[in-house]
Amino acid sequence: MSYLRTFLPWIVFAVIPSRDWQWGALAALVAAVALIAVEKRSGAGFDALIIETGSAVFFAVLAAVAFADPHSGVHGYSAALSSGSLAVIAGVSLAIGRPFTLGIAKRTTPREYWGLKPFIRTNTVITAAWTAAFALTAAVLALLAHAGDAHSTPATLVQIAGFAVPMVFTARYVAHVQAKARAAGQVAR
Repeated sequence: MSYLRTFLPWIVFAVIPSRDWQWGALAALVAAVALIAVEKRSGAGFDALIIETGSAVFFAVLAAVAFADPHSGVHGYSAALSSGSLAVIAGVSLAIGRPFTLGIAKRTTPREYWGLKPFIRTNTVITAAWTAAFALTAAVLALLAHAGDAHSTPATLVQIAGFAVPMVFTARYVAHVQAKARAAGQVAR
């Protein structure tokens, strides 16, 4: 459920009809800012808000472009740019040694595990999977946009897969790591 909350601004942007992209970008910006405010009030640190912060910046820029010129060529590539931005945000979090999933995982993981190498390695793998999914999604969406199919059913399916596949991977990988740790006697049952 944490991932759905984290990606709420992107979901908001995706469900608003494409012809109203400027309003979709503004609604996503409002959702990102509201999400950050709620999470900060609940005590979340910056490490748990990497995607949310990047989302707010992206949607602020996109909303400015969309309202300045609703017929901008950016519109056709907005889905590809969205996924590309997520790939950059996730990739930068890896590059600086703060995988974005680490902050999310800390919300449900006891503090004594946070500094352990297996916990950090698991989140590095998961963040790398999300980064790859976002990058691949961006590339496919850019190809679809270039072919004139930016706002088509195949583009929608690619966007859904771009979130669903890493979500499923995350759930399965975490279960695998936990089962392996339990079998080795490293985690309490």
